[in-house]
Amino acid sequence: MSPRRSTKHRSTGARYSKRRLVSMVAGLATAAGFAVLLPMSSDAAAACAAPYAASQVYTGGMSASYNGHNWSAKWWTQGETPSTGGTGVWADQGACGGGGGTTTPPGGGGSCDHPAWVQGRQYTTGDIVKYTNGNYYVATHDNPGYDPTISTWFWSPYTCTGGGSTSTPKPGGFVVSEAQFNQMFPSRNPFYTYAGLTAALSAYPGFATTGSDTVKKQEAAAFLANVSHETGGLVHIVEQNTANYPHYCDSSQPYGCPAGQAAYYGRGPIQLSWNFNYKAAGDALGIDLLHNPNLVQNDPAVAWKTGLWYWNTQNGPGTMTPHNAMVNGRGFGETIRSINGSLECNGGNPAQVQSRVNSYQSFTSILGVPAGSNLTC
Repeated sequence: MSPRRSTKHRSTGARYSKRRLVSMVAGLATAAGFAVLLPMSSDAAAACAAPYAASQVYTGGMSASYNGHNWSAKWWTQGETPSTGGTGVWADQGACGGGGGTTTPPGGGGSCDHPAWVQGRQYTTGDIVKYTNGNYYVATHDNPGYDPTISTWFWSPYTCTGGGSTSTPKPGGFVVSEAQFNQMFPSRNPFYTYAGLTAALSAYPGFATTGSDTVKKQEAAAFLANVSHETGGLVHIVEQNTANYPHYCDSSQPYGCPAGQAAYYGRGPIQLSWNFNYKAAGDALGIDLLHNPNLVQNDPAVAWKTGLWYWNTQNGPGTMTPHNAMVNGRGFGETIRSINGSLECNGGNPAQVQSRVNSYQSFTSILGVPAGSNLTC
């Protein structure tokens, strides 16, 4: 794991990267404000909600039925079967019987004759739109035209058939197979699951799907190489230097540090830290990370999504996002600059740079693609 936590870019680069972040929402509703299933009557079980679908994205307050029970999602999830175990994302709402309503659930079933999404237009819960990528999305909460591929609390993927058009098929899986992932991280912590990573990909559909097959694999290798360096090979979930924990609260922010002075330490695959980064990532992902930072260390999909948030949206101390660096041919070295360039690039710490490069070259070899040029910074 990189030893740079006490002075990492979140205290400098992230301060100005956060200024570049356009807030997607003014605030998040609390879980208490979400719609929930009506309680069962005294003489009959509640009607069953729409059946659980492993491919569907569920956000806080959404419901599904499974094994004769209704379940309510506490936060974002995909591919986690409803149960009282696991990460605890599902709340058991009790036994159910019979069919639910006739409303088509988020995730599919209806006609494909839906209007194109328009940025800035007001949408209400249940509205279905065709996005610019050809895929369909259903509004899970009212919103003023937020981007469906970014604001996943407000939108969920929608599958439809028939009608005036057809939905464009989604890409056929991640460019890194589970076997290759396991080869890259033979000693990884069980927390960092392949399923959690692939579930998180829906938040940023351009990641590892842009450009030629070689570029797609190079971007995946670059992301995972930096992740490997940040976490000691996907071993560490949280920052190891606990003495740093109280340092990541910027009390000058108007929202403060509601989870506690020492609650915003590094977590996840790119070690998200500082209260303003938890706020920014949570706003973009539709998850209240400012009040619930522990979600990053308790839910694998949330952890991976924070890493992808940084990779796809933040310049850090560089001049572009790591995603743009890879798809625009700037090379792996530019991703290092965007992640920790203020401490490692321009001769700052060549050993750390070389460690990242070594991982990248190893991972591109596993994926069968060249590493390309501009490997260092």
